[in-house]
Formats: sequence, structure tokens, C-alpha cells
Amino acid sequence: MASSEHSKVKQLSIAGHTPMALDEAALDAARRSLDQGAITPSYGPWRADIVKLLNDSLATELVCVLRYKRHHFTAVGLSSPKIAEEFMVHAAEEAAHADRLAQRIVQLGGKPDFSPDSLTERSHAEYDDSTDLKAMIRANLIAERVAIEAYSQIINLIGDKDSTTRRLLEDILSDEQEHADELADWLV
Repeated sequence: MASSEHSKVKQLSIAGHTPMALDEAALDAARRSLDQGAITPSYGPWRADIVKLLNDSLATELVCVLRYKRHHFTAVGLSSPKIAEEFMVHAAEEAAHADRLAQRIVQLGGKPDFSPDSLTERSHAEYDDSTDLKAMIRANLIAERVAIEAYSQIINLIGDKDSTTRRLLEDILSDEQEHADELADWLV
């Protein structure tokens, strides 16, 4: 196909439909500012908001790690050894979520906030120091349900503004849903 024919084909469009085309100015901008790493113009004005949402999620995951570890070490009763073991598994998975969130924050040019002074203020979930096994399970189930709701809302807010972060959060959300299902089964 000749170049002029290719241009004509490229410009053809269905009535009322704008043809898909890349933003050449954004591609040119991506060729500059190499110090920005993976951050390109496509992040638009939302990058700082996304970093804040991720830092709040990071705080949530860290509080969950602490809660699960406390429950692991203090669970007592007939069913406690198996449940305490699962609390530690959940703590490790929450810690892995925190690591992934921190890594993404850095990729977006932000600074992960691990400050213990503000963890509980920024966390969506609460810390719990229950001593009763059933109360521990209930507190963890509530926290998982809160995390599920928070991640679902964040995923909707991000939409198509940052597909990498959205996929990361969808993956974490899946783990949180699995945790909630396990905890709910123990309450029965």
C-alpha cells in the first residue's frame, strides 16, 4: 500500500467515531525527563493521589501484620494451634502486600510511609488486642472486609488512570477475599 493510501485508510472513520490514535506529544515527552523512570505523561494529575491511596493501603497492611502476629502469639484454646498457624500465614501474606505496595509507591516517584507514629491513623483497618480466640477471628474478619471494601473503591477510583497499580490492587484484593472466606468459615 502506498504511503498516501495508508494515510487515507488511517483517516477513515465511522460516523461519530473518533479513530484511535496515540498522543504524539506525550510520546515525545516520554523521550525526555529520563530521571522520571516509569512515570510518563499518561499518569496525568492523579499520580500524587494514587501515591496517597497506596500509602494508606500500606498502613492498613502493616497494621494487619501486627494484629495477625499478636493473635498468632496469644491464641489459646482447643482450636488455637491450627488457627494461630493460619494467623501467621496471613501475617506473612499481608507483609508481602505491604512490600508490593511500597515498591509501587517508589515506582511512582513517591516515598512509602512506614512511620509507626501515624500507622493507625492512616490505616483503614484497626489493630486489635483481643485475648478470646473467637474475638480474634471476628476482628480479623472485620479488618479483611474493610480491606476488601477499601481496595474495591480504590480500584474503581483508579479505573484506567494507572493500569499497573490497578492490577496490583486486584491481585491483593483476591488474597484479601480468600482470607475473609477462611475467617468466616472459622466463625461457623
